[in-house]
Amino acid sequence: QVQLVESGGGVVQAGGSLRLSCAASGRTFSAYDMGWFRQAPGKERKFIATISWNDGLTRTSDSVKGRFTISRDNAKNTVYLQMNSLKPEDTAVYYCAASTVGPLPFKVYEYTYWGQGTQVTVSS
Repeated sequence: QVQLVESGGGVVQAGGSLRLSCAASGRTFSAYDMGWFRQAPGKERKFIATISWNDGLTRTSDSVKGRFTISRDNAKNTVYLQMNSLKPEDTAVYYCAASTVGPLPFKVYEYTYWGQGTQVTVSS
């Protein structure tokens, strides 16, 4: 079992930045590929980025490539999502998730453990 808690969401103006954090507890964090997803009201949950458990390789959605960066610190059991040049369409609830399906999973069903989500609102 892995427990995930996201933080760092909030309200920001377009063009601004936020850094989301996801703290993990429970089973060995470093054994899981970690991902970020987001879900806007009335829409399906969508993949943002994932990072491998061992070599730091990443995969990022084209919709945020060049603006969002995923990273992890296994010593702190934490994964991050740095979000720059935010746009109103980035407004959503952001979720982190843990997966043992590799490499670099990007489907919702490939993730076993999920956090409760953190709201990000980008005003125009």
